[in-house]
Amino acid sequence: MYLNCKTYFSLRYGTYATEELVKAAADHGVSCLALTNINCTTDAWDFYRHCIHYKIKPILGTEIRNADKTCYLLIASNLQGFEWINEFLSDHLQRDGLFPEHSDETHFFRDPADGFVIYPFGTRSPAELKQNEYLGVQPAEVTKLFNFPLASFMNKLVVRHPVTFQDKRHFNAHRLLRAIDNNMLLSMLPKEKEAGEHEMFISPSSIIESFAHYPAIITNTYRLMDFCALEIELHTDKNKKTFSATQADDKILLAKLANDGCLTRYGRKNKVAMERVKKELAIIDEMGFNAYFLITWDIIRYAQSRGYYYVGRGSGANSIVAYCLQITDVDPIELDLYFERFLNPHRSSPPDFDIDFSWLDRDDVIDYIFKRYGRKQVALLGMVTTFQYNALIRELGKVFGLPKSEIDTLAVKGYYSRNIRFDEEKAQDKIQRLIFQYGELLVNFPNHLSIHPGGMLISEAPIFRYTAVHMPPKGFPTTQVDMFVAESVGLYKLDILSQRGLGHIKESLRLVSENQNITVNIHDIEAFKNDKKVRNQIRRVDTIGCFYIESPAMRQLLKKLECDDYLTLVAASSIIRPGVSSSGMMKAYIQRYHAPGSFEYIHPIMKDLLEETYGVMVYQEDVIKVAHFFAGLDMGEADILRRAMSGKYRGNKEMMRIREKFFVNCSEKGYDENISKEVWRQIESFGGYSFSKAHSASFAVESYQSLYLKTYYPKEFMVAVINNFGGFYSRELYFYELQKTGATIYPPCVNNSEWLTNIRGNDVYTGFIHIKSLEESFALALIEERKKNGPYLHLQDLIERTETGKEFLNILIRIGALRFTGKTKKSLLWEANFLHSHIDHKVYLANPMFPEPPVSFQLPELPVYPLEDLYDQMELMDFPLHNPFPLVDDDPSNYVTASTMSDHKGCNIEMLGYLITSKPVRTVKGETMCFGTFIDSTLNWIDTVHFPDSLARFPLRGNGFYRLSGRVIEEFGVYNLEVHSMEKKGLKKSTYKSHVH
Repeated sequence: MYLNCKTYFSLRYGTYATEELVKAAADHGVSCLALTNINCTTDAWDFYRHCIHYKIKPILGTEIRNADKTCYLLIASNLQGFEWINEFLSDHLQRDGLFPEHSDETHFFRDPADGFVIYPFGTRSPAELKQNEYLGVQPAEVTKLFNFPLASFMNKLVVRHPVTFQDKRHFNAHRLLRAIDNNMLLSMLPKEKEAGEHEMFISPSSIIESFAHYPAIITNTYRLMDFCALEIELHTDKNKKTFSATQADDKILLAKLANDGCLTRYGRKNKVAMERVKKELAIIDEMGFNAYFLITWDIIRYAQSRGYYYVGRGSGANSIVAYCLQITDVDPIELDLYFERFLNPHRSSPPDFDIDFSWLDRDDVIDYIFKRYGRKQVALLGMVTTFQYNALIRELGKVFGLPKSEIDTLAVKGYYSRNIRFDEEKAQDKIQRLIFQYGELLVNFPNHLSIHPGGMLISEAPIFRYTAVHMPPKGFPTTQVDMFVAESVGLYKLDILSQRGLGHIKESLRLVSENQNITVNIHDIEAFKNDKKVRNQIRRVDTIGCFYIESPAMRQLLKKLECDDYLTLVAASSIIRPGVSSSGMMKAYIQRYHAPGSFEYIHPIMKDLLEETYGVMVYQEDVIKVAHFFAGLDMGEADILRRAMSGKYRGNKEMMRIREKFFVNCSEKGYDENISKEVWRQIESFGGYSFSKAHSASFAVESYQSLYLKTYYPKEFMVAVINNFGGFYSRELYFYELQKTGATIYPPCVNNSEWLTNIRGNDVYTGFIHIKSLEESFALALIEERKKNGPYLHLQDLIERTETGKEFLNILIRIGALRFTGKTKKSLLWEANFLHSHIDHKVYLANPMFPEPPVSFQLPELPVYPLEDLYDQMELMDFPLHNPFPLVDDDPSNYVTASTMSDHKGCNIEMLGYLITSKPVRTVKGETMCFGTFIDSTLNWIDTVHFPDSLARFPLRGNGFYRLSGRVIEEFGVYNLEVHSMEKKGLKKSTYKSHVH
């Protein structure tokens, strides 16, 4: 009878959480329940699992709608029927077309025994219904049966009582969701866009009573429900079973590849490595992961064949087999990484490989996987984004009709929603109070379907057996289920990720090859680790542009650790994460690192577990070890803690149980309560921010690759970073870093520049891409003409050959792209505007027999001002190409420079800085403070600290120059300026007018 139930995965419509719906049904004595969310099956398997738990028979289906019109319900009677429903949904969702409103043109379901179609009563003639099609009658529609031909078509009627929300309050929430979805005022929401107010649970006896005069309809309904028998075994492997012909062949092939790779990586005499390979292969085979390793190897092999650079990271780097297959470049023996962190029977979830590709290459790799393993077996993994505080406040404010200014005061900018409470006491009137009340109710409701950052599924059966797919703008089929549902079904993901940092490594290799004719083996990690120049580069913290180690916080940490080796860099990659740093353990680690005998371990067991990291939990593995060996949790429970720390766990009940068991076990072991609390505090601080040791090692490997390129090929490296348009800092800063390498940087030039920045010897020509108002199509045409018919000879030649419009021509002249003519900008601007008015744009002939000389001009001498190039670059590119300090309306020589800060430790000084970036943070008191990063007139770094009182009186007001007054503070050899006051400085006035009228 409950054949039309929805959860809040009927997005912006239903209000039930999945388990909440099932529990409500159990409370009403319901024995059979159907889930029919609108055009989706997102939580079907969660629903199935909860029904089994509450001893309710689950039925899966969907409600097909075109806009606000309900067309019909599709109900699966078996797994084949559910697969058909998902395929039917996918076909129409991917084409973004309308669903057929009935089955006149096609039969629904391949076999009528696989499922049922239920039309709303009154929308179809009973004579038109096929064998497995019915009309669904709501209790409120019983009176309409007087006009129905019962004698002939009683067998085509079933009960359809929709369930959409819990009560009146949730009906109001439903209306708000509908108004948000339709982007209209709540007061303007028409009835046809919302559900009926009666769509709540009523008891089975009430429904039976409504149909007392039509018992056959009740019988039909029970018969339909009895016929549905969909069963599936959850948490069993449903991934692609084989890579080669058979599972036995997979075992043989993987062993061959791993042993061959072991010889390449370790040579013939490393018995430790050979024994570990043998041990891992046995576990991989026992747990059925041979195909998973081979599929990953196949993807890597494809990337290598295309010249794509990649990094294998995550817990997969714990595997020596993965190392031997070149899936990762992390040696697990060197770092004492244990394989069981990646694959063991105690893991609460299946493992996955994380493979990073350049943002330029990733889509092609994904496309290969779809083509190699089949579009019916492969899909990107979806995810569900939820309503969070700010977005929800803004949406509710709009549907209640509040002005933007009032909504802005209610929204909180700059902080994560988990720090925010819907505090009704802040409400100033009834409407604001309603916004807070319903905001608290709707927060964390699903908002829309999205894409997991990199997850892909490759299943043995068609993916439709488990989920429908849709087609986001990304252009690849994407599941309606998220990683948690996929895992519960038994599908584990492969992460094909995109990372901009890899783009600049690939681009560096290209530029080094073209500019110096040198081929770099970027995978020769051992040589990079032992290179003295690279070690010195880390010690000097000359790391700008290098992956993961260029941020202000990371540079300061490396300096405090005096880092110049791989193992320390691995630790630093994890210590910098908010979990360790915010708990106070980062500072403790640095102190203990420099004075290992200066502290006592919190407990003798902790010394055995954490001696390598000086008693500090740095990695996820540390927490697993502490949970298991210190607190006595089993490995499965420790793994749940690990997942919670990495933000990959959904559900609070199990975590509460584990927390309780942690303290009970500690008490039984006789630990002091304060010690137990401190250990748990450190564990808890990791939430959502921790790395596995292998993950940190993978990051460190990539950092070394960047460092090597920056050390030996600094010019090409910085050009690559600029071309990659991705890093911690803006393009501007990277141009200044490029200047520090000794390169000669030229503005864009019509005869030398490409779309991206290029380097020839020591000369760097800025790419046309950096000119804001220049269209790419025009720039590419200009370059193509130059390559086809040679360099441009003069201004008139450029105009005739490209027919450049006046606007683009003026931009090119002002940026200096025609400086090869030897004429000033003002002269060129005057000539360009004259020529545009007088030249007849005839067809240009390459290498004409009798070339015409350019028109000559006699112009008076026009003044040239020193700053005009910088101002033009600021206007046309947003930043000057070289040191910006000539622009500041002040004298830099009057201020202390960054290089002499150590001479003023503890003293109050004044510095002149150019703001590069800032990071606001929240103090324990809830106040805002800030860390700033500036450069001085010598392009050296000034790191600043702005405490709440100082920041409140002297806030940062955007990019530009600042006079900074404060005290020099030092910690572990790192100097910062604690800012007490601050004044933004202006620019020198320009007497140059760059536009010609």
